[in-house]
Amino acid sequence: MNATGLPTLVPERTALLVMDFQNGIVASTPEPDALIERVKEAIAGVRAAGATVGHVRVAFTEEDWAAVPEANKTFSPIAAAKQFHHEDIATRIDERIAPEDGDIVVRKVRIGAGSTTDLHRQLRDRGIDTLVLAGISTSGVVLSTLIDAADRDYRVYVLSDGVADRDPEVHRVLLDRVFPVRAHVIDTLGLRALLPSAG
Repeated sequence: MNATGLPTLVPERTALLVMDFQNGIVASTPEPDALIERVKEAIAGVRAAGATVGHVRVAFTEEDWAAVPEANKTFSPIAAAKQFHHEDIATRIDERIAPEDGDIVVRKVRIGAGSTTDLHRQLRDRGIDTLVLAGISTSGVVLSTLIDAADRDYRVYVLSDGVADRDPEVHRVLLDRVFPVRAHVIDTLGLRALLPSAG
């Protein structure tokens, strides 16, 4: 244990998932530059400790668009408008936190990080059982991925200052009331304290 009251993270069993930090989504986020800087620092700390960084982006091929049913309230308008093509600059991960060699990188076509990717196989192959979540948005990819990960028995942390949402009230309720039931909610300073290289 340490000053946070939480166990120190074991780097070889821990991954920071950086989700939907792509150009077309970052651009519409409140205070994007400050958010990116905090996440960039979290990534640097995780890398220095020897833990894994995973990047998740949402992007579609023509076949993916065609496979979206009209019943899908979130993605049918995106498919109809042919948005977020996988080669479009809007779907590229922000260059300030671009993936590096050894990172996990997955492309999804639904909200959660794992439902349409091989993310969990890659994590399990590396022996990872602890996830730290950063993402846009709190009510989208973060919520969906947290619930899925908790159901898969990962130990889950959410970076309170590494997530953002267009609706500040929904963001607050999730961080204060919903997420703590299933995960540890910490900030980037708290993450640094949990990494064994800290201090």
